[in-house]
Amino acid sequence: MSDSAAVPAASLNLGRLFPLYTAQALATGAVNVSTILAALVVGNLGFESLVGLPSTLISLSAALSAGLFGALMLSRGRRLGLALAFTVGAVGAGLGFAGARAGLLPVFLLGAALMGAAQGGYQQARYAVAESVPESRRGTALGALMLMSVLGSFLMTGFSHPIERAAASLGTTAEIFGWLLGGVLLAVAAGLMGLWRPLRAPGAAAARLPLRQAFALPGVRGTALALAAAQGLMVTLMSLTPHRAHEMGMDHAGIAALISGHILGMFGFGWLTGPLIDRMGVRPGYVTGALLLSAAALSAPLPGHTWLAVSMFLLGLGWNLVNVSGSKEMARFPAAQGVTDGLGYVAAGAGTLLGGVVIARSGFPALAYVCAALSLLPLLSAWRAGHRRGQSH
Repeated sequence: MSDSAAVPAASLNLGRLFPLYTAQALATGAVNVSTILAALVVGNLGFESLVGLPSTLISLSAALSAGLFGALMLSRGRRLGLALAFTVGAVGAGLGFAGARAGLLPVFLLGAALMGAAQGGYQQARYAVAESVPESRRGTALGALMLMSVLGSFLMTGFSHPIERAAASLGTTAEIFGWLLGGVLLAVAAGLMGLWRPLRAPGAAAARLPLRQAFALPGVRGTALALAAAQGLMVTLMSLTPHRAHEMGMDHAGIAALISGHILGMFGFGWLTGPLIDRMGVRPGYVTGALLLSAAALSAPLPGHTWLAVSMFLLGLGWNLVNVSGSKEMARFPAAQGVTDGLGYVAAGAGTLLGGVVIARSGFPALAYVCAALSLLPLLSAWRAGHRRGQSH
């Protein structure tokens, strides 16, 4: 399953990436119907004090696996690494379903950990996409990947009522059945990797640069800071807001709609944000994304379900802008990609774990205000990007 020989990137078109786009869409749908609602599964099993633990395990497992999958993809090719990641996710989803249905929390958490390990690998598909197009069009290609992801997510949330009926026929809840469905989607995604013919990134020799030297390159640390901060803040609020909504009286369909708005913000505007970042540069992406993340955090504690929906949408859109900007930049530094993703997952795991503690001691608003302050970190990345550009002239 080795990657094919290098071909000039300018000869490519997005249609060539369709199997990869489709696999990523299925993976997003799998996450939407399983891991995002993991806190509800744990709560329904009677472990209210541990509702943040699944997200923490997912993030920490992804952090540990991201560097390993990154190294595997650099040495053996993107296709093998991505196929293995999707397969691990399918196994994890199956274990999560079995553990949740049987009421066995350790088995469910093991499944969650494997799902996290899979995410550490298949989220690097965006670098495979970026490598396959000219640098001037990488934002557009990444935006198209995000658009496919939102289609996969909406397919799942749009079928929330059939999912509930299917779950009832198996004598379980929609949240638990979502893990079984997620496993099926990830298995199909793994199969699609056999239809994708990737290309080696131009300048593959740079991918073998030692990690310390890679992070010493101009631009790497600022880019890593933006990606890690946005990932950590987004996952923290995304994971803990549905539990707050549940406590406010939202039913499964209402929470699914809330998540749909969040996914729309994350992926639905990639067709617009990607080309804009190609045209205007990464600095406006960092600045606008940081401001939107802060607005999302500040609106989350406001009373009423409407503000929760606004918060989740802004959270997704702010993450989108920072992620597309940072991913476009990080595509130039293959040796640092896996570790950078790992840092993002560490931030996410720490955020969800500490966030649960903050909520228990000081309430949800306190967590939101801390997140609002931290969401301004990408502004430092924007400054460093501008300073680097100024030095190059």
